[in-house]
Amino acid sequence: MKVETLAIHAGRSHDAGSGGLREPLQLSTTFERGADGAYPQGYYYSRAGNPNRTSLERAVAALEGGADAVAFASGSAATLAVFAQTAARGRIVCSTDCYHGTARQLREIVPGWGVEVVFVDTTDLVEVERALGTGASLLWFETPSNPLLKVCDIAALVELAHAKGALLGCDNTFASPILQRPIAFGADIVMHSTTKYFGGHSDVLGGIVVLREGLEATQGIRDYQGTAGSVPSPFDCWLLMRSLPTLPYRVRAQAANALAVAGFLNAHRRVEGVYYPGLVDHPGHAIAARQMQDGFGGMLSMQVRGGVEDAMAVAARVKLFTRATSLGGVESLIEHRASMEGPHTRTPLNLLRLSIGLEHASDLIEDLDQALG
Repeated sequence: MKVETLAIHAGRSHDAGSGGLREPLQLSTTFERGADGAYPQGYYYSRAGNPNRTSLERAVAALEGGADAVAFASGSAATLAVFAQTAARGRIVCSTDCYHGTARQLREIVPGWGVEVVFVDTTDLVEVERALGTGASLLWFETPSNPLLKVCDIAALVELAHAKGALLGCDNTFASPILQRPIAFGADIVMHSTTKYFGGHSDVLGGIVVLREGLEATQGIRDYQGTAGSVPSPFDCWLLMRSLPTLPYRVRAQAANALAVAGFLNAHRRVEGVYYPGLVDHPGHAIAARQMQDGFGGMLSMQVRGGVEDAMAVAARVKLFTRATSLGGVESLIEHRASMEGPHTRTPLNLLRLSIGLEHASDLIEDLDQALG
């Protein structure tokens, strides 16, 4: 089944009671037991399971080509669940360019469990192999990465991780399953902040972990979901399911807009550098072209000539772009990333990260042109 069809039909069923085409919002926190003490509908308490959550998990698993999916209240909760279930097996190796919240978990929480964490450039396979060494449990990375849009070779990293007995986990938030499906390249675990492209309207918080067939860690992550209790509400799941049917069309349009904007910025005299894998001069372009389809994503970053004040001034002058964090919504956002990431940031101080929305590309380009001056 094609992705457009899956986005509309996967995980869904009509309301048996009314015949409604859309599943009802199930707000009950507890469910009736049968006379024999069993739970005939499969649900007993909403922390452990809810029909709206089940629908979302089945739909996203189908979109990613995974065997199962486990939904959480945020992307950070989803990531921490993976770390919690893999840490007991040994060292965690993570890409240096990654979401600052992920890096913070690995700096401030995971070491407290007695686990060694190593940060490495995951575009350098020699460095990755050295970091994995012996006793690694997990290799975690993003592609394209946040905020420098680095591109990692998924299949090559899978081979290295599995050769060392480690699992391979990929944060696929920037690409979405519309543009990239890491499990098809051998990844064990895929994570999304569903707040972003899955939600698509900047009005719902969530995260999800998708797991390949036969993965031993699946049950552990499912148990962690219920025990730790960081679950999404039924309404959050319902909102995400409402957004899924348009996901393929939104993501492709955002990617097309981003390519046009990146090309404009790449030639602008006030721009020092543009990070976007769709540009042929991007160092990861060939890999991205091989493992992404239908576009290179809606995210890009640029370095403004000068310093932090120059970058901030550009962000202050935009009219269509909104100065805000997050990404993947229908509206375009711009952000001075380093000032948001805090004292541990590795992001250049003159860098602005852009989330390209569904406005007309020419209007976005005109706005950036006047802001750059």
